[in-house]
Amino acid sequence: MGQGHGWEGAVLRLLRAKDFTFTVTGAEYVTGAYRRVHLTDGGMLAVTGVHPTMWVRVWFSGAGKPHQRAYTLVDPDPAAGTFTLEFALHDGVASDWARTVKPGDTIEATVHGTGFERPDPEPTHVFAIGDPASLPALNSLLGALDSSPATVWFEGGDEGLPFRTDPSRHEVRRVLRLDSGAHLVAQVKADLPGLLKSHPDAYVWIACDTTTTRALSSYVRKDLGVAKERVNALGYWREQSADSR
Repeated sequence: MGQGHGWEGAVLRLLRAKDFTFTVTGAEYVTGAYRRVHLTDGGMLAVTGVHPTMWVRVWFSGAGKPHQRAYTLVDPDPAAGTFTLEFALHDGVASDWARTVKPGDTIEATVHGTGFERPDPEPTHVFAIGDPASLPALNSLLGALDSSPATVWFEGGDEGLPFRTDPSRHEVRRVLRLDSGAHLVAQVKADLPGLLKSHPDAYVWIACDTTTTRALSSYVRKDLGVAKERVNALGYWREQSADSR
């Protein structure tokens, strides 16, 4: 890891994180606010292997300081040493990079903290709550749990986002982003209790902004009594910094 990654980089070095340099091979807009960047992995996938919802910490520079943001790998190919990152574009150093990146550009990254524990037993139903920032992880999750039907509450986003849902097994409920996520919280609280009655062994996956994720995770565990091993919750971004995993 380069010495210019500040205290975050120093901590990751102590935790034996692995460092790699990615090279851009191409990029395109999926929608006006969603951009896809293709990269070679600098040997990463041969070292780390691949698992569902796998993510990496990517280092960006802004105002003379290092900033790390985490992104889920899309279509990782260990044999070819390639993958794609998808960016829900906002104001921020990662989005600025994604908008202007060109083939041949390089970016440093660190692998640490990523993991996936498959729910056991396999859930009869998945309840997932996400937004454009977590769409790559949502797609990966539903692809991994391909025998389980799912209900998805999806907050905001343009039409044309690259959902990999199967209408025969996945119901997507679109929810406007209002009141800093409070509208989504209220909608899930209205819908989920009744749905859980039919699926007591369901798996609940929450990946929204940090405040919303905390509120829903607490509600699902404490109020609805879902066992902690059947809930996966991770805050993907903060309101003041919308670059995301």
